[in-house]
Amino acid sequence: METTTPKNNSQTKLTRTKSSLLRCSSPTTRSSTPSLIPSLGSVNEEDFYDEEEHDKNNKYKNKNKKKKKTRFGSHSRSSSGFGSTRFLGFFSLCSIFFYIFYFFHIGSVGPTSENVLLILIFIAVALYFINRNKRVIHRSVSVLKHSWDGNLKRLGFSSKGSEKPVQWFIGEPGSAEENEKNVKGLLKEGVEVEFYSNGDFYEGEFHGGKCNGSGVYHYYVSGRYEGDWVDGKYDGYGIESWARGSRYKGCYKQGLRHGYGVYRFYTGDCYSGEWFNGQSHGFGVQSCSDGSCYVGEFKFGSKHGLGSYHFRNGDKYTGEYFGDKMHGFGVYHFANGHCYEGAWHEGRRQGYGVYTFRNGDRRCGEWDSGDLKHSLPPQTQAVLTSAQAARRTAENAINHPRNDDQVEKAVMAANRAATAARVAAVKAVQDRMGGKFCDDQV
Repeated sequence: METTTPKNNSQTKLTRTKSSLLRCSSPTTRSSTPSLIPSLGSVNEEDFYDEEEHDKNNKYKNKNKKKKKTRFGSHSRSSSGFGSTRFLGFFSLCSIFFYIFYFFHIGSVGPTSENVLLILIFIAVALYFINRNKRVIHRSVSVLKHSWDGNLKRLGFSSKGSEKPVQWFIGEPGSAEENEKNVKGLLKEGVEVEFYSNGDFYEGEFHGGKCNGSGVYHYYVSGRYEGDWVDGKYDGYGIESWARGSRYKGCYKQGLRHGYGVYRFYTGDCYSGEWFNGQSHGFGVQSCSDGSCYVGEFKFGSKHGLGSYHFRNGDKYTGEYFGDKMHGFGVYHFANGHCYEGAWHEGRRQGYGVYTFRNGDRRCGEWDSGDLKHSLPPQTQAVLTSAQAARRTAENAINHPRNDDQVEKAVMAANRAATAARVAAVKAVQDRMGGKFCDDQV
């Protein structure tokens, strides 16, 4: 059993626990020897050592006197116990004398120079005795405090802050880097199956405790995603399907549709083209189940820029859009053969333009909210300029470069990513089941 020798070469030794690897974050050393005097448990070990050395010196000085038996941690009458009693008695007598003197003399006569001098003398004497008995006072206070804490514990109370929680370590506590490595070791790695409290579950590759690589995420009664993952988010290529029948194939970034892809709605509508942060943005083709179709530019989910729209009734508009409405210059062909070439404002004819009937008649001039406000001759410069600008804009919208090849490549990449995700999901299930499937699941 490992032991430690106190200072000043004292013969008394404090025994430790059997394991020297136990280490405490608190400076207090725990001993396997029980405390013989519970009331002195909070006294420092150095106080015990000094007291024992003092008792040893008294034994050599008083060889002819009767020896008194002492226990470990106890105090002889000639050292601390008698000194503490003597000091407390003297201090009490001085305090009584001071109160009597103050109430019967100073209180009736009033403060004088002599009274003040006596008070100062009393304070000086008290400070002198306090200075001479620092160790006794400190030990007495510690004993009283420990006794008070013990009484409170026996009554079911605890003195706040009286004891610090003891924390034990086996071996040396690891550094911050080692602790971080231990935490990472507990995180999921490889192919796993993870179930969530909301009913969702994931089958696929993990890295650093997050979905990374290829995997399939099943949403509870709402759909699933098959494809690439980065740090727990869709990132790369994949296929996302919903319970109602909608499906998206294409590129993702940070959990949102971003890049090229095709979104087919369960209603029959479809959008194929560019995406940005989850919204149609750039050039794309939007076709609806009612037969209408728009080919052109989008901005944050709305038709914006150059485009061509085929209406379900047979009408066709080619020109500029702003905020999902015909705005700027454009050409509108009606299904009955009529045509308007000119300026538009928020979906209505506004400004200068030319309306041509199928029989060749024309109505030219300035338009306001769809109606001809001022009729002008066809050769008026303002009318000719507006009509020419509308034709050029329509031609630019028709000849706008398409991105069908990029969309097709994105769809093919999404199909490959989905296939890899399904393979990873099957492997994760096999590993979870120990590499064996039940006969009824084959």
